[in-house]
Amino acid sequence: MSDEHTTPAGNSRPPRQKRTGLTSTGVRKAASKSARTRSREFALQGLYQHLVGKNSPASIDMFTRDLAGFHKCDAAHYDALLHGCITTENDLNALIAPKLDRQLSELSPIEHACMWIGTYELMHCMDVPWRVVLNEVIELAKEFGGTDGHKYVNGVLNALAPELRPDEVKADKAGKSA
Repeated sequence: MSDEHTTPAGNSRPPRQKRTGLTSTGVRKAASKSARTRSREFALQGLYQHLVGKNSPASIDMFTRDLAGFHKCDAAHYDALLHGCITTENDLNALIAPKLDRQLSELSPIEHACMWIGTYELMHCMDVPWRVVLNEVIELAKEFGGTDGHKYVNGVLNALAPELRPDEVKADKAGKSA
């Protein structure tokens, strides 16, 4: 028996690899998440509380640190994202707004928070490659946001990346075409 499958068009292709580390819905299992990924998830929850409930950063932080699993996250990265995004929200919004096809107020809070995290990391977390920033934030939007919200987040951050990390994006794209 062959290891190849035949598509309806008659083309053969290798069988699909089983994706490990994912739940049946395609979400990454908790055990396979890095400490940085977890910190982004907790920051997203905190930013949601800020956007929707207008909660203070101190009360958000106190609440979040008591959540199950917080001890597994990169607390320093969480602090940078939560407090950095809240402190610079006007600057982040000023960068994001021109890339939107609607008003900021019309964004879902999850999309808005994901864009804040991505924009903040592109600006301040130079140890994280730009493509990793986009991938991580898109995964957050897929896991916590609406059906196609991740596509919108991807489009906005893909438009911002060349402005915020011009040399890195240019070098990366030049390397791909070579």
